[in-house]
Amino acid sequence: MGSLLLAVLVATSGCSWLRKSNELYGGDPALRPLEVPPPLPDASEEVSGSVTASGVVAARQAGAPASNGFRLAGERDAVYADVGTALDAIEGVTIASRAQLLGAYDVSYEGSSFLLRVSEIEGGTYVSAVDPRGVPATGDAPTALVARLAEALGASQP
Repeated sequence: MGSLLLAVLVATSGCSWLRKSNELYGGDPALRPLEVPPPLPDASEEVSGSVTASGVVAARQAGAPASNGFRLAGERDAVYADVGTALDAIEGVTIASRAQLLGAYDVSYEGSSFLLRVSEIEGGTYVSAVDPRGVPATGDAPTALVARLAEALGASQP
């Protein structure tokens, strides 16, 4: 009988013995502070180093250059083919893969590997070098190859 009384007593009041209060979650949810992360970078912004939110903010505050690319008039598919022809003619370029549906070339040039992306924009096409994170590729090799492509295709860099 005593054990039955003890079981009933534990069952009815045991939860309050184990409950712990948490000041952060105990109050009204409408009164908690709202934390908003910084915005993600635009495709036209360059972010070097870490791709954390603090890295994005630091790059924006430092006034990072906008892009490593150029504009061309014409349809994306036609420009994509022209870029492929120009890449084949540039000595030292190795095309690892071509993805026409994505408008991308995976290339190696002067010891660097990066993507050349051909994107449709208002009034034409934009050709740019991007790194594996999808941000504009930096360094001598991507900059040199973009400049050579712009010259070969008769475009001027912004």
